Amino acid sequence: MTVLLTSPDPALLGGLARARPDLRAVPLGSELPGEPLEGPLWCFVDWLLPDISGLEMVRRLREARATRHGHITMVLEAPDPEDKRRALRAGADDYMVGPLSPARLVERIDRTEVRDVPSPTARRLAHGGLTLDLAAHQARWRGAPVPLRPNEFRLLAHFIAHPDQVFSRAALIERIGKDTAGIDDRTVDVWIGRLRRALAAQGVPDPLRTVRSLGYVLDSLPG
Repeated sequence: MTVLLTSPDPALLGGLARARPDLRAVPLGSELPGEPLEGPLWCFVDWLLPDISGLEMVRRLREARATRHGHITMVLEAPDPEDKRRALRAGADDYMVGPLSPARLVERIDRTEVRDVPSPTARRLAHGGLTLDLAAHQARWRGAPVPLRPNEFRLLAHFIAHPDQVFSRAALIERIGKDTAGIDDRTVDVWIGRLRRALAAQGVPDPLRTVRSLGYVLDSLPG
């Protein structure tokens, strides 16, 4: 696993490497990796950077072939709701308020790794022509790959595994393992919107239904 950090703090890089020897902590400058990195990729991007904005860095990471499938976390200066929404719109999967520490980074990575472990009894899910391979973290529509970011993949997997149940925004944040105290409920609307756009781009009919004032539900298909 590789962790890219825009923070140049040697103590942070060294502390992370000592806390998780299996991680490769790499400082991230203005030059992005040219080739895809082996294994899972995490990117922690500071809100303020010397040469460009953190938002622009997130956009570049999301567009670059080597990093587009990584898990990108924006490190905010303060818990401002508008900054959170801007980070997500730029392409971040997540956000947290700085300053960073090795312990906080490891806690964030560990929490996501735990929720990404597929259940041994349900490695594949299906909803009509839409199938999810949980072990490979891959969605397909009638056999063709559907690129999804980590949060959107987890949401879709959760809905397919629990059809005909309405989930509130707060419940969805909790179900995919996020910190309910640190995330705005409206963040879920951003995730749902990105999921719907990703599916529509591949010709997948929108499987979700919005229940006014309550949340979202995936209706089971007629038998």
